Amino acid sequence: MTNEKNEEKLYPVKSLHDFLFELDKEWTKFRNGTLIGLLSSGLLFIIVIWLLLRTHYFRLGLIDFVLLIFAGIFLGYSIYAMYSQFRFFNKWERRVGLLMHMEDQMLAEKLEETKT
Repeated sequence: MTNEKNEEKLYPVKSLHDFLFELDKEWTKFRNGTLIGLLSSGLLFIIVIWLLLRTHYFRLGLIDFVLLIFAGIFLGYSIYAMYSQFRFFNKWERRVGLLMHMEDQMLAEKLEETKT
């Protein structure tokens, strides 16, 4: 019996079922995390833009102004990346759900075959 365990190859997941179950379990967390990051980055982006428009009021120096520009650029890219991730999660959520439903049907059919 120990020889059989040693001969088994190690795979990242034991089965497709385990993979889909783990993916479904974590999917909502990732999508919600992306949405929270998107909203917080958007709020920070608005604050940075507001600060840039009010530079004369706050009397920002050149270094402060350049740092705000870089912060705006990085926040803009962060918003773009998180929006792309959110679209990806929404698009593939339906597909993964259909795949899991199909797998459940196949497992049910297999169980019915073994009972008869």
